[in-house]
Amino acid sequence: MSASNTESRTVLEALGVTKRFGETLALDGVDLSVSEGDVVAILGPSGSGKSTLVRCLHQLESIDGGAMYLDGELLGFEEHRGGIRPRSDRQIERQRRQMGMVFQQFNLFPHWSVLRNITEAPVKVHGVPMAEARARALELLDRVGLADKADAHPRQLSGGQQQRVAIARAVAPNPRVILFDEPTSALDPELVDEVLAVMKSLASTGITMVVVTHEMAFAREVADRCVFMAGGRVIEEGASAEFFTQPRTERLRSFLSRYSEGQREGEEVQA
Repeated sequence: MSASNTESRTVLEALGVTKRFGETLALDGVDLSVSEGDVVAILGPSGSGKSTLVRCLHQLESIDGGAMYLDGELLGFEEHRGGIRPRSDRQIERQRRQMGMVFQQFNLFPHWSVLRNITEAPVKVHGVPMAEARARALELLDRVGLADKADAHPRQLSGGQQQRVAIARAVAPNPRVILFDEPTSALDPELVDEVLAVMKSLASTGITMVVVTHEMAFAREVADRCVFMAGGRVIEEGASAEFFTQPRTERLRSFLSRYSEGQREGEEVQA
């Protein structure tokens, strides 16, 4: 768990964000504030709006109401003649480059080597010299335990290894914040721990992280704050210790009780 500081500056913020898909209200006035160096876990049942929220923050989905800010700059829109208007695609891409994103699926380019998958964006998008980008990529591959896979292609890697490469790729440009959209949900159970171990290590470096996850033990151990969503709304949030031990709402208590029951059943099966 990172060292949370009550005086840390706000890096990422959502205020009253709404998002519709047809008649479905996926996000219903969501507020979220993420301070520098914090690890924030977003939890909740399937269909609660968790993934939609991080996709909106990364501007992969446009919002229908509210506002989002990165380092105080309005995301997706700009002031114009006393009102606001959508930013240009080029401006949105500039903003998006300041955030890393790790998806459920690994989204690696299959015809590129692992090394090129990591260096391509820093070189072509951020203008980092190739030698510097390569050194950074090799350092990150060593950090995620894949120093010997630089010349391999994604098809030669396990799912867990591919996701570790995807994490290294997200970290490589030194983004202000990294968004994780259920990064272990597409993995076989035996591969989950290796990815979570990399994320724990990453959190210890002080990078700002927003993690949508069903991995409750990870959230409890690593996150500074947890946010519980249901029905497109934030139902409850708080420091991780109190969140798990002193839930204030019946909805969160019910959600956590199912998690605890699942843990006990797993322990009985192992016994």
